[in-house]
Parts: sequence; C-alpha cells; structure tokens
Amino acid sequence: MTIADTRFETDIQTPRVRRRSLTDLLAPLEQIAVHSPNLVANHDARFEVDGETYELPRYLFVGPKGGDTPIRVGIFAGVHGDEPEGTHAIVQFIKLLEANPELSAGYYLSFYPVCNPTGLEDGTRHSRRGRDLNREFWKNSAEPEVQLLQAELVSRSFHGIIALHTDDTSDGFYGIVRGATLTKYLIEPALQAAEKFLPRDERPVIDGYQARHGVIRDAYDGVLSAPPKVRPRPFEVILETPKPPPSYLKELAFLAALQTVLTEYRKFIAYAPNL
Repeated sequence: MTIADTRFETDIQTPRVRRRSLTDLLAPLEQIAVHSPNLVANHDARFEVDGETYELPRYLFVGPKGGDTPIRVGIFAGVHGDEPEGTHAIVQFIKLLEANPELSAGYYLSFYPVCNPTGLEDGTRHSRRGRDLNREFWKNSAEPEVQLLQAELVSRSFHGIIALHTDDTSDGFYGIVRGATLTKYLIEPALQAAEKFLPRDERPVIDGYQARHGVIRDAYDGVLSAPPKVRPRPFEVILETPKPPPSYLKELAFLAALQTVLTEYRKFIAYAPNL
C-alpha cells in the first residue's frame, strides 16, 4: 500500500462527532452536593432517546431562613443545546451561593442547568429528535424533556421563573419579561447590573420584537413558561447574552443579573404588605 492509498482511506472515513460530556460539565455541582447543607441533587428525571437513557438534572438550593414562607424560584438554562453559556453561569452561580449562602436568604432555588441534554451534548440548537424545545411548551408536546419540565413547572408552583439564553444575532445583553406586573421592577435593575460587564442591546427591534432600552415584553409561542392557567402568575424573566464576548464576561453578566433579581424580589416581598 502506498502513502497515497493510505491518505485516500483516511479521507473517506466518517468523522467522529465529539460530544460534550454532561458529566464533566456538572461535576462541580455534584461535588458540592456531597458535602453541602444547602444543595441537593436529584437524578430521578430520566428519559430515553434512540435507546440511550438521559437525565434531566435538577438541583435545589435551600437558602437560610428569611421569612415565614420560602420564595420558590426556578432557574433554567440549556433549552437550546448550542447555548452553553447559561449552563456554565448556573454552575458558577451555585458556587457563589455555596460560598455566600446569605445571598439566597429566604429562597428555595430550583436549578435546571441542562434542559436539553441531547442538544447540549451534540452542540445543536434542537434536541436529537430535531425539535426546538423552546417552541413546545403547553402545546401537548410529545417531547420527553418538555413533559418533564412541564411537570416541574406545575408541581413546584414557582413564584418566579428565570431562563438564560444566548443570542447570536445581538451584540448586547437584553431581557424579555412576561407575567406579573412587578416583573418590570426586576428587569431594569438586572440589566443595569449586567451592564457592568456587557453593553445593553439598545436596538428598537430585537429578534423581531419591539424593544425599549433592552427590554422586550413579548415572546415566541411555546417558550418555557408557567402553566397557562396558573394564578397568581409568577414573574417571568428571560435573560439573553450576546454570543461574541468572552465566556467569562457572559458568565459575570448572568451572575450579576441573577443576584440582582433575587435581591430586588426579596425587597418587593418585604415591602408588599405595606403597599
């Protein structure tokens, strides 16, 4: 066999697709959960795709007592598999809370860092079944990931829902708000906090929607959200980071925005009886 023959055989081989390791990605959280009095890992939500078993990882962070009733907030990332920034931000945010648990005083925080395990593993927006999961919610979806997440949204009765996303068409950080009227009092402080690390997207039209100072008040049908008939409505915030900046800046912007939302909502709850 000649050198030319060897090259030809190498060229026609099907390239192996390198998958992201979800185990490696979530290893820091598993290590924290082993010894932490605050963080609990739950590995019971499982589903199958093409004969492979996958897990929808869930983590509960119980903050120090801060009131009569804990404030339940769900924080979601990785609904689109090609947006790992939100997943990394959740890992860093839980590390921050573990080191400074007072930041979560009064909260039960449910974290869902990988809402689309097969998409994140493959590095694709859609799941391995070819579905955009963020268009499937509350539409009688057959997708197992959506069904598991919907069950969580129903059973947890969240006071607030925060979703982390990445926009590859934007050069700035922005937010989408839905639900309770008080949401507007959360998003502006959150964007101001994120601006310390990334510029705000000031375009009048973002992703096809009218926007004002980086805030959109509408969203695509079928996005991850509270059950349609739930009352009272929780606050719902979607935080969007631009794709181009360095990863550490995107994570810092997310962390600043998340911490600010928790702080501002805690203030609102404290003041609410006097309103």
